[in-house]
Amino acid sequence: MLNKLTDKLHLPKWICIFLFLILLLRIPSFFEPYFYGDEMIYMTLGQGIRQGIPLYKGVYDNKPPLLYIMAAIAGNLFWFKVILAFANIISIYFFWKLSEILFPKKNLLHKISTIIFGLLTTLPLLEGNIVNAELFMVTPIIVSLIIIFSKKNNFKNLFIAGSLFSIASLFKMPAFFDLPAVIFFWLIYSISKKTNFILFIKKTVYLLTGFTIPILLSFIWFYIQGSLKDYAFAAYLQNVGYLSSWRPSDTQKPFFIKNLPLLTRGFIILLSSILLYFKRKKLSKNFIFITLWLLFALFGVTLSERPYPHYLIQAVPAISLLIGMLFTEKSIEQSLTLIPLTIAFFVPVFFNYYHYPTLSYYSRFVNLLSGKISKKEYLLSFDENAIRNYDISSFLVSSMDKKEKVLVTGDSATIYALSRKLPPIKYVADYHINDYSSLQNEVDLLSQDLPRFIILLPQKMNLTPLIPVIRLNYILVSEIDGVEIWKISSLNR
Repeated sequence: MLNKLTDKLHLPKWICIFLFLILLLRIPSFFEPYFYGDEMIYMTLGQGIRQGIPLYKGVYDNKPPLLYIMAAIAGNLFWFKVILAFANIISIYFFWKLSEILFPKKNLLHKISTIIFGLLTTLPLLEGNIVNAELFMVTPIIVSLIIIFSKKNNFKNLFIAGSLFSIASLFKMPAFFDLPAVIFFWLIYSISKKTNFILFIKKTVYLLTGFTIPILLSFIWFYIQGSLKDYAFAAYLQNVGYLSSWRPSDTQKPFFIKNLPLLTRGFIILLSSILLYFKRKKLSKNFIFITLWLLFALFGVTLSERPYPHYLIQAVPAISLLIGMLFTEKSIEQSLTLIPLTIAFFVPVFFNYYHYPTLSYYSRFVNLLSGKISKKEYLLSFDENAIRNYDISSFLVSSMDKKEKVLVTGDSATIYALSRKLPPIKYVADYHINDYSSLQNEVDLLSQDLPRFIILLPQKMNLTPLIPVIRLNYILVSEIDGVEIWKISSLNR
């Protein structure tokens, strides 16, 4: 039966088995509770889209729109995880095809690279089980490179390739930094001859034109929706301040000093590119391109200097190919791969990236299935407040009409996502208010559109501006695990 399936799909048996294994490894993620902060924000914005609330203007986060649109399509966390699972399988398939194109007839390299790529984008080690933009954006980038390296570099193909890079960037802007790897690669082999350089200019223009159009269309769309300013500010301009934001003590320093680490990383890429140019006749094109791809990807990974492991997924394709070369090449490049790989492994160590256990993730799921732990224990193993959040959300669902609003204080977009309710303000997390507004400003807006309920979670945020509004307009109706639930009084409805 397996032979018939592989023949019908024109796939080798090993890749079918591996993709099935990846699907099995993703099954526990389908049973995860609503708990992970970023996923909860995506689901809340997706719910806003489903309710016709204008993105960025009416409900806010600071990424481009495609991830929120995916969340809106999914409707709930289970289907969001299912969409991610199949997107991941598709990305593994295309990565395998890319390895075949770059390294024809090197089956062992294809297997090693594809298996590493598949595992690193699936296992909890780098948050492969969590829905994040990086897992979606790698697919269009890989498909774009397939077109660039397997098709004629005419306007049509490069336009499509550039558009795919643009789609990746509409999931998250750091995806853009994979694009210069292609341009620098072309430049290395074009700069010495005038005719080649003219061709390089044409190809670059074609590629950048393709990249520009989808983003330009997104600007036109939000202009038509009346939220162009909000879109540009949230998804692009505000992210400039996000760079190196993990060092808040540096915010008052001069621009050059504050951004010196970023500029240093850029200088390293430039220096490496120059070195690769002078060594281009002694090194293979594959090694030069993959090294450039890794360097530019790592630049995107480290933009904010924040230590979240899912950022590293952007660099996983290049890392996987280099590891494949390390184990299979029989030339000097087998040793040379250690240089870029050392840089790749240095980054998470230097920036002290978080990491998440893998064996315990799967063992607790097995314990759930075998009855060794209860469902309650399973949920609490992810978040000690999981049961509380589910109980509060159940209360809201039973006590509110579909489009009535609730304000939750305390950085718990989880309750918005679980109850499918939205706040009366555009911010869904406390850090949004702290970073881009102030509680006083939001309370002033709140007074114009009082929500049905206000949920006060235990927190460190100073609620002083909100207290008079609550005392004047609300009554305490319930407490759940120390959480106060205030309902608007009948006099103020």
